[in-house]
Amino acid sequence: MADSLKFTSEHEWVRLENGNVAVIGITEFAQDALGDLVYVELPAIGRRVGKGEDFAVVESVKTAAEIYTPVAGEIVAINDNLSADPELIKKSVEEGWIAKIRMTDPSELAALMDRKAYDEFLKNQK
Repeated sequence: MADSLKFTSEHEWVRLENGNVAVIGITEFAQDALGDLVYVELPAIGRRVGKGEDFAVVESVKTAAEIYTPVAGEIVAINDNLSADPELIKKSVEEGWIAKIRMTDPSELAALMDRKAYDEFLKNQK
C-alpha cells in the first residue's frame, strides 16, 4: 500500500481511492518535525478546495502547521477519530489520514513525487 503513495514538497502524502478520491495525510518527516500532536482542525465535508490551498491545521506542543491539498476538488470525508486522538496521524496510512477529496482533475496526481523521488527530496533538505 505504501508503495502507491504520492508525496508533496510540503510533506503531505496522497493515496488514490476509487479512481478519483485523494486520501491525504502528512508524512513521517512532518510528523517528526511537529512532535507531540495536541489538536487537528479538520475541514468541513462538502467544502471545495483549490490545489495548493490549506484545508486543515495540525497543532503540536511546538507549533501549528497548515496542511495543503495537492489536488482540487470537494472534501467528501474527514477522519473524525483525529479529534479525540490527534496522535493517530502517526499510526498508519489507514488510520492517520486527514481528509478525502473527490478530485476535479485526477491528472493533478501526476505532478507529485513517488517514494523514491520523495526520499531524494528529503536528502536534499538536510
